[in-house]
Amino acid sequence: MKVFRTEYPRPEFVREKWISLNGEWDFEFDFGNSGIRIGDFGNAKLINYRNREMLEKKFSRKINVPFCPESDLSGIGYKDFINACWYKKEVEIPTSWKGRIILHFEAAYYETLVFIGEKLICKHEGGYTPFSCDVTDYIEDNKATILVHCAGDPRNGREPSGKQSISYESHGCFYTRTTGIWQSVWLEAVPDDYLEKVFITPDIDNEVANVKLFFNNVSDKKIRLTALYDNKTVSEKNCVSTGKYLETQMEIKNPKLWEIGNGRLYDLKIEVESDSGTDEVSSYFGMRKVEVDDKGMLLNGKRVMQKLVLDQGYYKDGIYTAQNADDLKKDIELSMSVGFNGARLHQKVFERRFLYECDKAGYIVWGEYPSWNFDYSEREALLNFLPEWMEAVERDYNHPAIVTWCPLNENFPYDNKSQCDDFVKQLYLETKRFDSTRPVVDVSWFTHVKTDFFDSHDYVQEIADFEKAYGSWKEGEAYDNLKQKYNGEPYVLSEFGGFQWPVKEGGWGYGAAPKTEDEYEDRFTSFIKILMNNPRICGFCYTQLYDVETEQNGIYYYSRERKFDNDRMERLKKALDVKSKYEELK
Repeated sequence: MKVFRTEYPRPEFVREKWISLNGEWDFEFDFGNSGIRIGDFGNAKLINYRNREMLEKKFSRKINVPFCPESDLSGIGYKDFINACWYKKEVEIPTSWKGRIILHFEAAYYETLVFIGEKLICKHEGGYTPFSCDVTDYIEDNKATILVHCAGDPRNGREPSGKQSISYESHGCFYTRTTGIWQSVWLEAVPDDYLEKVFITPDIDNEVANVKLFFNNVSDKKIRLTALYDNKTVSEKNCVSTGKYLETQMEIKNPKLWEIGNGRLYDLKIEVESDSGTDEVSSYFGMRKVEVDDKGMLLNGKRVMQKLVLDQGYYKDGIYTAQNADDLKKDIELSMSVGFNGARLHQKVFERRFLYECDKAGYIVWGEYPSWNFDYSEREALLNFLPEWMEAVERDYNHPAIVTWCPLNENFPYDNKSQCDDFVKQLYLETKRFDSTRPVVDVSWFTHVKTDFFDSHDYVQEIADFEKAYGSWKEGEAYDNLKQKYNGEPYVLSEFGGFQWPVKEGGWGYGAAPKTEDEYEDRFTSFIKILMNNPRICGFCYTQLYDVETEQNGIYYYSRERKFDNDRMERLKKALDVKSKYEELK
């Protein structure tokens, strides 16, 4: 079985001693989700895991991790609902590894149990963020049997699952589901005392980088930080710590600014020395500042028009998972080649390596979350939603490419129940408490409660109708086709377009499709011109970069092949390359 995705999965926090566990695993369906048997025992619940049985059982299938069983690349390609499934793999630990052994899962949907042999060592709830387990004490003779149980159902209203279809088939803008492991699984070795995480906050005004370090143990540690640009040392800092936390600053004189199209990055080497050895980690950061005034967003003090495209993060053979890392980079290049300067990373937490490519390219993005299929009508929804959303914000805090957080999208009534405004407001507040450096959009269209941008979605298809709605506004007014209350916030049209092309039987797009390529081009360029000429509009997002399954409204096909010839693509790009009226504001 060919092994895919063997590159290091965490580019912003790199260690040398690691091995990929991607490739062949034993696999078994668990359609009844009987991997956990729960029965009454007096007034309590008795939980009985089937791990002993599954350890001894010969599994009937093989799967190619990290691809979900619904995908063709997994070797299974089962498209119907999978309530739960099991994975099993024998692993051997290098004899040279000392200290602690950490097992990492980049993402698995939705509730995951991890066993080493018969021991349950880790539980994780949520389908989109990484989790880790210290497996050192469960390894015998440098070998271990990893057993994983994943369970989930996007139909139950308690699991944010994004664009995963809750019908048997894909339809409209709902696509094939993703069950179980869908990102890389890997092992790494660390000393007994090691660095758990780092947060880096640039301050270009004072020419410093603020660094927060978190360690696993209370112990005596010497820390050495070295910042480099273009392989040349620009700053060094020596610190000591006896606890689990250290905060310090590094001078970054005359900083090279991270800008759109110029992803200037500083490398950061971190050495943590203790009695148990030295933990060496390589990271990076970008020196940039994001601000929002009453007119819109500024990057490093300059007005920037957010010319975004909707990116769903789907792949024809891998569904949620790209076949190789080059495919991640290619999507960014395809977007920038048309003239977009960023993307809404839509209804999914994209993998870390994708964000790494955004950082390098100077490609701005909204960090979002798969909020569809979730019941947000009660305050209690916060218990199911907030923990993983904040895991995502914490995971991606250091990426300079992320310029906006957006946890929710299109909160239409769920099962005839309206959103709980307290739930929405609290999401905004908790996100801002953790990260005060970026704007937050509470709900991308319908209905705002507390937000830094007022954004709207509109899939009107006629040029005259679009001009009437977005051509010009009176002071203090802005157009929203659902008539949300506007409080004067900076305005972003965060979804529009969706032009279906070509029109094929069984395909889907928004509204009346263009009849010819010329009509498509005229509609696209006219809409862009209208938005660029309204100084009250500080950003927009076109739907979408590529087709996904039955949704045929991308600029590219699902295969990422272009739909139009070079000359027409160049004319689309020319419409996006002009300077907007917003950028001319003082």
